[in-house]
Amino acid sequence: MNREEFAASIDHTVLGPETTWADVRTVLDEAAEYGMNACIPPCYVAEAVDYAPDTTVATVIDFPHGQGSIASKRDEAENAVADGADELDLVINVGRLKAGDDEVVTEGIATVVEAVAVPVKVIIETALLSDAEKRRACEAAVAANADMVKTSTGFADGGARIPDVELMSEYLPVKASGGVGSAEEALAMLDAGAERIGASSGVAIVEGFSE
Repeated sequence: MNREEFAASIDHTVLGPETTWADVRTVLDEAAEYGMNACIPPCYVAEAVDYAPDTTVATVIDFPHGQGSIASKRDEAENAVADGADELDLVINVGRLKAGDDEVVTEGIATVVEAVAVPVKVIIETALLSDAEKRRACEAAVAANADMVKTSTGFADGGARIPDVELMSEYLPVKASGGVGSAEEALAMLDAGAERIGASSGVAIVEGFSE
């Protein structure tokens, strides 16, 4: 993997509750300079696409808790795509999964997947799940025809872990997100089976890469 390929695997991210347009613009500038993608809040997608038309823009749906109605997930996804989002990172309803309502979880994912024509990554929030629950979450994503599974929102305790990436990669391509702050950590995740890295430290990660 060369530096260009490595950078293209990074979703340079800003999603905090105090995120301003200036913060998003900085992330977009850095993504363009280093060849990364950008992952930003949905309220800024239209501005971001206009500002940085050549950058892949991902946004989040039902973030960070996944507790919206299925109809609201669909509407949010459709609005994001209408605004120009290239990819969607959708949070599952962890409470439904833990209660054994796997069909509801699957329906929530499938409704979004069917509503849009862009890749959908399913955030399963691994820090809150047992291994058995992680497998059920991944099975729901597969059944719903999602494109990827993602470890974390970054808002629960704990982030991406190599054992979780290995487990999840048995089902779908993986985005490892949460707590990845260096090139070494990112490469370890990629070696474990991840295909994307979500990180707010994208610049440091890419600058730390050596071929």
